[in-house]
Amino acid sequence: MRSTHSREADCDRVEVQPFIGSAAVRRGDVTRRALIRKHRAIYRDVYLSRDIELTAQLRARAAYLATGATLCGLSAAAAFGTKWLDPSAPAEIIRADRHAPRGIVVHTWALASDETCLTRSMWVTTAARTAFDIGRYMNPQRAIPIVDALMNATGLEQAAIRAVADRHPSARGVSRLRSILRLVDGGAESPQESRLRLLLVEAGLPRPETQIEFRDLHIRVDMGWREWKVAVEYDGVQHWTNRRQRAWDLERIAQLEAVGWVVVRVSADMMKRPEIIVERVASKLRAAGCLI
Repeated sequence: MRSTHSREADCDRVEVQPFIGSAAVRRGDVTRRALIRKHRAIYRDVYLSRDIELTAQLRARAAYLATGATLCGLSAAAAFGTKWLDPSAPAEIIRADRHAPRGIVVHTWALASDETCLTRSMWVTTAARTAFDIGRYMNPQRAIPIVDALMNATGLEQAAIRAVADRHPSARGVSRLRSILRLVDGGAESPQESRLRLLLVEAGLPRPETQIEFRDLHIRVDMGWREWKVAVEYDGVQHWTNRRQRAWDLERIAQLEAVGWVVVRVSADMMKRPEIIVERVASKLRAAGCLI
C-alpha cells in the first residue's frame, strides 16, 4: 500500500482548468487532503489549482461545470475568448430555475434554437446573441468596450447583432442596444482605445476609422481620418516605459509624418483630461481642412 505522502505526490501536477472535486477524488486523481490544500473552490465542488490565476474564461468554465446551464452575457463572451473581462464579475447562465450558487447570475431569457452554440465544449449563446444581451442590459460606457472586444475576438459583424434585435423587438433594453450599435467598432484592440474613440465621437468629431493600415510602411495606427491624414494613437504604459517600444513609436511617427500625416498621441494620464484630447485632435482636423 502506498503511503499518504506518495499518493499526494502523485497529485502534484497542476490542474490548469476547473474540475469537479468529488469526481477527481473518486477517480483517485487527487486526495481529499490535497484537494483542500492545493486548490480553491470557485463554486460548490468546483475547484481550481491555487497556482492558476482565475480569469473570466476559467470562471465561465467553472460555472458551466457547477450548473450545466447555457452560458450567456459576460460568461459567453469569455468563452469566445473576449479579452479584458473582469474575472471577479459574476458568471452568467440561462435556465428556468433561478436558483444558482453564489457568484452566478441566472437569467430566464427565451432563446431561439439557433441562438446557442457549442464552443470549447460548453453550450453558450451565440456571439450575436451575446452582444445583443450585453448591449441591452449593461451601461453603455461599460458595454461598448466589451462588445468591441467580442467583435474583435470573433469577427462578429453589426448586421448579425441587428438581426437578433429585429427578432426580439419587444425585449427589454433593445432600444439601448440599438443606440449602442451606432458606436461599437470591432477594430478596437483595448478598452482604452474604445473609450478614446467614444470620447472623440461624443465630442462631435467625425467618427474615426479604426486600425488604419499603411502597407508600404508596415505600420498600423489605432484610429484616424484618411481624408485629413490625422491619426490618433493610444499609448499604454509600455509605450512610455519600454525603451525599445518607445524608439519604435518615434520611428513610426517619423515615417507617418514623412508621408503627410499628423499623429496625436494619447496617454493614460491624458484620458483624465478629455477636453485637452478633444481640443488637440479637433485643432489638427481643422488645420487639415475638416469643417467642425
